[in-house]
Amino acid sequence: MEIVETCEKGTLSSAKPSSKRSFLSTDDEVVGFEKDAESIMKKLTGGAKELDVISIYGMPGLGKTTLARKVYNNPSIVNHFDVKVWIPVSQTYNRMKLLIEIFKQATSDKREIKEDIDIADKLQKSLKGKRYLIVLDDIWEVEVWEDLGLCFPNGEDGSRVIVTTRIEEVAKHLQYRSDPYSLRFLTLEESWELLQKKVFQGESCPPNLWVAGLQVAEHCKGLPLVVVLIAGIIVKMEREASLWLEVANGLSSYVLGEQTMKVMQTSYDHLEDHLKSCLLYMAFFPEDHEILVSDLLKFWMAEEFVEDIDTENIEKTSSIFLDDLLKRSLVMVSKRSFNGDIDYCTVHDVVREFCLAKLIEEKYMQLTVPYSPNQHVYSKESRLCIYIHDDLVEQLDRCEYRLDKIPMLESKLETKCSGECPKPLEFIAHPVQFNTWSYYRSDPLPLLVKLRLVRVLRLMDADYLPSSWTTAVQSLTHLRYLEISVGQFDFKWISHLLDLQTLVVRSAISNPMTLLAIWKMTKLRHVNITKFSLVWEADDRVVFGQSSTTMLENLKTFGMCCTYVDDMNPRFWWRFPNLEQLRLKIEDVPSCPLFPIPEVHTHLQSLELEVKNGRKGYNTSVGWDEYFVFPSNLRRLSIRNMSLTEKIVANIARLRMLESLTLIRGSRFWNLNYCWDVRDVVFPALKYLTLQIKDLTEWKASEESFPMLEKLVIKGYCYLEEIPPCFVDVPTLQLIEVEDCMDSLGVSAMNIKKEIEETTGCDSLQVRILE
Repeated sequence: MEIVETCEKGTLSSAKPSSKRSFLSTDDEVVGFEKDAESIMKKLTGGAKELDVISIYGMPGLGKTTLARKVYNNPSIVNHFDVKVWIPVSQTYNRMKLLIEIFKQATSDKREIKEDIDIADKLQKSLKGKRYLIVLDDIWEVEVWEDLGLCFPNGEDGSRVIVTTRIEEVAKHLQYRSDPYSLRFLTLEESWELLQKKVFQGESCPPNLWVAGLQVAEHCKGLPLVVVLIAGIIVKMEREASLWLEVANGLSSYVLGEQTMKVMQTSYDHLEDHLKSCLLYMAFFPEDHEILVSDLLKFWMAEEFVEDIDTENIEKTSSIFLDDLLKRSLVMVSKRSFNGDIDYCTVHDVVREFCLAKLIEEKYMQLTVPYSPNQHVYSKESRLCIYIHDDLVEQLDRCEYRLDKIPMLESKLETKCSGECPKPLEFIAHPVQFNTWSYYRSDPLPLLVKLRLVRVLRLMDADYLPSSWTTAVQSLTHLRYLEISVGQFDFKWISHLLDLQTLVVRSAISNPMTLLAIWKMTKLRHVNITKFSLVWEADDRVVFGQSSTTMLENLKTFGMCCTYVDDMNPRFWWRFPNLEQLRLKIEDVPSCPLFPIPEVHTHLQSLELEVKNGRKGYNTSVGWDEYFVFPSNLRRLSIRNMSLTEKIVANIARLRMLESLTLIRGSRFWNLNYCWDVRDVVFPALKYLTLQIKDLTEWKASEESFPMLEKLVIKGYCYLEEIPPCFVDVPTLQLIEVEDCMDSLGVSAMNIKKEIEETTGCDSLQVRILE
């Protein structure tokens, strides 16, 4: 059987470049580099059968990573190599971590690898006899290649390694059979083409801007990074030639060696103060780090970068801030979800280095952001923050946590505010993890006492915090974001944190928990609790008997690991009238409706439900499906381990605004030979459908069932043999993705694609088959 556009799971799917996004990409189009890419692809697919290394070098912002990615994702390269791996190296080099990541991508092995394993030997054995392509992006030291290169077998399979580096000497040292590739600057025509694409997004440049635009492109001197950053400035301006010429004239005096930082300064100067704060904060993340957007926005809110004018829309406002930074090309999209939402973002090395230069005063001291966006970033009222490094922690240990005894802090602590008191210190724990020291060597809790003004704190790197954590947190009354991993949890331990906005609590084992004290924390906006089961106590019933005093009107998202649907739940959910996202794992068969009056939760847009013990009667209990009537304004719904009865499917179809539907269940809960018949059902607004139903053997639908569907994903070793042929008649369909399914299912997807091409003459449907 021949299936085109097939990719192997674990190589192509998990190994695509993710740590850096191109500054040159415009809707997946790349300006320039066509001849460069062609030359490098010839070196990859031709030449000697022995291992070869292709080095791409050049100054920051020239597009080394972009060119490597253009080649890496080319279909002819995808089909030529058995194994493809993309690894960002960066300045901070850890041999063990890099080898583990290369091994995992090369083998699709997701298991945790112990440190005593000879990972170099395992990697070499896994690559032996295969034609592999490994990209090592952003190497800074020759020693990196000397460490890693020994692990790549040098057979006669035509394997290749691509290396990108800023340093010419590194590129020359890595030379095997091919000469290092020095990346050129863009021509004026290419610079102008890129500038137009970034500014006008497919529209034509107005004639009155043509001359000014060419001058801007010329003054960028062929550096793609400069072109894109300048585009991020002028895209926000009025479309007037005089304004564009001002930008061009400001660039004309820049010498090439300095212009990257100068253009960064220009971009930075054009930011509003609140965006400056948000951008500088991102420098606290490690180099090449993919930042989870949902966390980042909460950090910004906790640090009060987002002006609290309308508390109902503060999340939307923070999302607008991120979008502004993305449009200015200062922040880049790293990963998107299935429905197109941005899941992860990152900043280019050059942008991060500029931000660090802006922040760092001394080795440990950093200027940071004001208390509110209304204050200038260098206001005297700005908070003074310290980035907690390992070295600083060691000094703290030696000085018994006496901050005034630490040389790097001493002068700052002696500074007087209006001749009265020392300027208060605030610490920012690392936004990724508070993992700056080893727990076997030092307990973080004594330091917490010194962090009394901290607002964002994550303590996730230990399996469990010691029981004394509750005492240490007593002094942290300014906390707005708290993420912890504990064995036991009670809301009364943190109920004094009246400014807390986000709470994330994790545990490795399931424990009972009550929510009685949560009602004091009226500023809570996001709660996510895993591995704890919700239990009701007598006091809870008294609280629920009260009126508005028990409402948490600011709560937007709530995630709960385990709960029972009994007569307490309805009153419980009424206390969160403005919920937008809800995630629940339901224990056993419900005894009453989860949403007795669905219209109460008109703001709820995303709902995830998992039935934990579906095997205990969900197919035999009479009337249980009547308990699942969903709020009418849902846009995203995910259901796991629930039998899709006619009533359930009808209740889903009643959701007139539903755009994304995910249905998951494992065959161990159900009988095989399940047929999902929706020929008489219409999902009017559904755009994204994911099916992971192991016992699904037949699917019946009509051309009216999914009139707006854009993306269909079927995965999980199901027994379905064919996608309903009626999908040929869905005009909006853009993508069918099949993963770990029967071969016949992939064939039916390709048949749908072929019929659409024959009927319409357009190649509008993309098919991905992951095996």
